[in-house]
Amino acid sequence: MTPARRATPEDAEELVRLRKIMLDSLQPSDDIAWQPLSVRRLREVLADPDGGLMATVVDDPTVPGRLAACATGAVEYRLGSPGNPEGRGGHVFNVCTDPDMRRRGYSRACMEALLGWFKERGVRKLDLHASAEGEPLYASLGFTRTPQPAMRLRL
Repeated sequence: MTPARRATPEDAEELVRLRKIMLDSLQPSDDIAWQPLSVRRLREVLADPDGGLMATVVDDPTVPGRLAACATGAVEYRLGSPGNPEGRGGHVFNVCTDPDMRRRGYSRACMEALLGWFKERGVRKLDLHASAEGEPLYASLGFTRTPQPAMRLRL
């Protein structure tokens, strides 16, 4: 299996490039105005190894400096509950493989490394939003559908 590694601040532009691919697969958009700010913020966050956000990546074996795949996660803290007394949870997002690099196990390698990072931090409950294409991978890793519907408010 291809090894995944922890992303560094130098990977920020490539992570944003992959995020654009992932977002366009869900809802195509010509808007790229968000990218420079996202790159700057991601560089800051990735520079803090003890921060609550982590990205795992697989390097493209054919193009130096290019990423083949990524997965990102964040630790979240909420009030405790019967199934999660400490209130510690995690959210997985931005799982993407470059279209030319798919079907090689790169997203799986990224996800497995990310799951290890969550386990090291005592996170036992993870959430993600799965695309139809990604759902088989997540199911094979133990994720299941939940009955809770998601809602969102933009302020």
